[in-house]
Amino acid sequence: MSKCNTVFEALKWASSFLRENKRDENAGELLMKHLLEMDRSQLLANQRLVLEDKVKLEFARGITAHIQGTPIQHIIGFEEFYGRKFSVNEHVLIPRPETEELVYYTLEKIRKHFSADGELRFADIGTGSGAIAVTMKLEKPELFVMAVDISANALHVARKNADNLGVSVEFLEGDLLEPLISRDEKLDVLVSNPPYIPLGELDSLSEVVKDHEPHSALFGGESGLEFYQRFMEELPLVMKDRCLIGFEIGAGQGEAVAGMLRGAFPEAHTEIIHDINGKDRMVFCTRGL
Repeated sequence: MSKCNTVFEALKWASSFLRENKRDENAGELLMKHLLEMDRSQLLANQRLVLEDKVKLEFARGITAHIQGTPIQHIIGFEEFYGRKFSVNEHVLIPRPETEELVYYTLEKIRKHFSADGELRFADIGTGSGAIAVTMKLEKPELFVMAVDISANALHVARKNADNLGVSVEFLEGDLLEPLISRDEKLDVLVSNPPYIPLGELDSLSEVVKDHEPHSALFGGESGLEFYQRFMEELPLVMKDRCLIGFEIGAGQGEAVAGMLRGAFPEAHTEIIHDINGKDRMVFCTRGL
């Protein structure tokens, strides 16, 4: 790295170093954009820019930390989601691109299932960084958005993101739907990206994930389905007759989760939706057709 003076040379060094250590080669670009306060197009236009020694040192330290297991998002302090920056730390799951698809399909289904008039009551369960709840409020301001998490530390991060992005979201601390049930809340739309990784897959995860992201947001019991099973007991208590429910799921869990929803709401339409990579990734239940 000491001989890497330009943006191009530093990124080339980082890409090679990351590849050798089986890390995401895009981490170098993310870190450099952050350090130089540039977007991608600006970075590409400044490949010959000579780096200050301070920037070179911070870049080398950041790449080395990522090689050793620290998520690049924790190093730069945020992750982009739906085109916006969300603060993240060790208390919340780093938002994934698959969850952007959950938001996209939820917005589409709201548009098709509900009339344009009237406020809809929306809840994001297990909100973590608040990425889903805050994005939904920004994309559809007429929603009344609630966000629930059992972790006070996660809610602190989510509130910070809501404040930074200038939206009003009601945050509730509690276990799954308990805060909503306790006040007799009735919802039009509920969305959740619950923990769904089976405990047996712990050792197969990268240390970037298993050593730095909260296990409470990753693992859904021995089968990975524990939280969906609990949802089925509580959902009938909070959903209106005409409603929409959307879950993110782990690949291969579609039929199991869809079966649970069909059992809880036999009169509703339940469907599995695949993500951009062709994996079953979302299950939606539309009630009151």
